[in-house]
This record gives sequence, structure tokens and C-alpha cells, in this order.
Amino acid sequence: MAGMKISVGYLYPDIMATYGDRGNVETVMRRCEWRSIGVDVTELRLGDPVDAAAFDLIVIGGGGEAQQRLVAADLGKIKGAGIREAVAQGAGALAVGGGYELFGRFCQPELGSELRGIELFDAWTIRQSAVLSGHYGSLTEARADRAIGELVVRWGDTLLVGFENHAGGTYLGPTARPLGYVVSGQGNNGDGTEGVILGNAVGTYLRGPCLPKNPALADFLIGAALRRRHGVAELAPLPDALEVAAHAASMRRACLTGAEPNRLRRAAFVQAQLARAKNARVALNRVSLFVSPPRRTGTQSAASRPGQSAARPPAPQPARPEPTRPEPIRPEPTRPPVRRTAVPPGPRPTARPEEVLLTELSDTRDGAQARSGATR
Repeated sequence: MAGMKISVGYLYPDIMATYGDRGNVETVMRRCEWRSIGVDVTELRLGDPVDAAAFDLIVIGGGGEAQQRLVAADLGKIKGAGIREAVAQGAGALAVGGGYELFGRFCQPELGSELRGIELFDAWTIRQSAVLSGHYGSLTEARADRAIGELVVRWGDTLLVGFENHAGGTYLGPTARPLGYVVSGQGNNGDGTEGVILGNAVGTYLRGPCLPKNPALADFLIGAALRRRHGVAELAPLPDALEVAAHAASMRRACLTGAEPNRLRRAAFVQAQLARAKNARVALNRVSLFVSPPRRTGTQSAASRPGQSAARPPAPQPARPEPTRPEPIRPEPTRPPVRRTAVPPGPRPTARPEEVLLTELSDTRDGAQARSGATR
């Protein structure tokens, strides 16, 4: 495919680039280079407009609420129209994490004003927590309040893998079509759907970055860019041994972590949140409950003293109720440590098929659900 070239517009590389999202652009560049396809990458920062005719593929990474507020106005007023027109003309697009949320109608934080999106996707996001991602007291709180962990999604006949970490729930409108359906993880909002696809534009919560571990999705976007620029999209196959191995590693992690019941994580977070919300006065009162009242030392009666007559015994004192101790916060049950054995030097083992890993994932989740039901 020598002589062919595509143009990539990379939005806000200095702001929206958490979790190695630049790796998505690097993956497109490398997979095109291995096929002798030229790639021009243009970094579009604040104030730079999007020329719909100039770009065959548009990529935006993720970011937290602070980063979203930095770019939301610029994205909507300066770049939004060009992005919508380019996608309507057949260009590809990849929006992940916070960028995915801003490509929808709006993103509503729990606190603060609404962030308007560019309305490319018929979707909107409601953020369920006002806690910033770096201000949790523990990993238990973060996991209960956010969707954190491995995400496995069925996209047609392919399994997509990645890492999700978001507090927002994204909801699809009547004209939106999900990218795929969740096998393990939360996805959009826990309803079983993940991401959205419109023509050749993809929005997703798959992070990590997602394209190096999902070569099929990367080739889908490259093919869309080639069709728009040159009218053809026949991609020569590549020896994706490393990509398949990375994909299999994510599947194995999902088998180990995907079975943890969300109910236990939520209960642990609620208890930790209640404990942290106690003010100084309540904490002081709680401490006073643990302090035993001073014991009354009995005085020697007159009858027991030699040479003295017995006196009237003192009036009985009313019984004091014993202080009640508050119910302690039960710690989150911990999984036994995973034993790792050293791998002897030798040839790299081949990755197991997706069907085998998917079966292991299903068996692990079914067993965890059965154990959880037995303990209720």
C-alpha cells in the first residue's frame, strides 16, 4: 500500500492524555508504518479549529473533571462543528474516557455547572460522585464509588479488553448504538452496554490505552481513514503476537478480579464514608463512651470499726446503665494472595484462545456469585 497516506487530528495532547492515551495514536502510526502507509499527525490544542476536509481520523484521550472544564468550551465552540462534519463525511474517530463523555450531549457533575458536549453521540453522562479521583481515603472507597478494573466487551465476534476508571454513568439515547456488550466490568452505566458507535466514530471507556491490546479496533479505524482518503481499505494482515499476548493478559486479569461482588465494595464504602463524615463533636462523644465511669470505693462501715456503734447504711445509689459500644466497621474481606511461580527461560508460551479465557471468566464469576448467595 505504498504511496497511501492518512491524516490524523490529535485533540488536546497536553491536557486529555491520561492512562497513556497517546498510545492510541502511536498504535495507528506503527500499524500504518508496517504496511507502508504514511501518517501525518496534527496536534490540535486550545484555539485550533478542526478542518473537516483535512483529517481522516480524529482522536481524543481522557481526563478528569478539571481537564474537561479546561477544554469543554473550546471543544464545543471551535472544534465541534468540524468534528461532526468530518464524521458525517466518513472520517474515523476515537474518543475515550472523558473525551467520550464530551462527544455526547452533556456531562453533569454532582456539583457544579453542566459541561456541554459537541453532540456527536446521542448520549449524556451523569457523574455520581463529587470526590476527585485523587482524594479517596483508600482503594476500597475508590472502587466502591467508581468503576475501576478490567473491562471486557463483546464487539461483534471480537472481545475488546481494557481498563476502566470512571465515576460517571453514560446513558444512550434512542438513536445511539452501543459499541458492544459487557462481559466483565461496568461499561456505560452497569446496564450491560459499553461505549457507542456512530458510522466510523467510536466512544468508549476502554483505557490503558485500548488500541495496542485491540488490533482489530485499531485496523477498523485505519480502514475507515483509508476509505475516506483513497476509497480502499484492504489491510494486509500483521503478525500480532505481542498484541494477542497483551490481550490475553488482560483477559486473565479480568478472570482474577472480575468476580469480586459489587455489593461488598459498595457496603464497605458506605461504612467508610459514614466513619469519615463524623465531626469532632460526635467523635468526642464516641470516645467518651469507651471511658468507664469512675468506680465508687466503698467506705468502711461503722459496725466494722472497733469501738464504734453501727450507723444507718447509706441510701442505695441508682444503677447506671452500661455504655454501649458502637458496632465496629467490618473490614472488606480480602482475597487470598495469588501465588506466582517463576517461569523458566525458554520460548514464549502461546496465548490461549479467547474462547478458553472467556469460559474461565464465566466460571469464575458464576462461582463467586454462588458463594456470595450462600453467605447471605
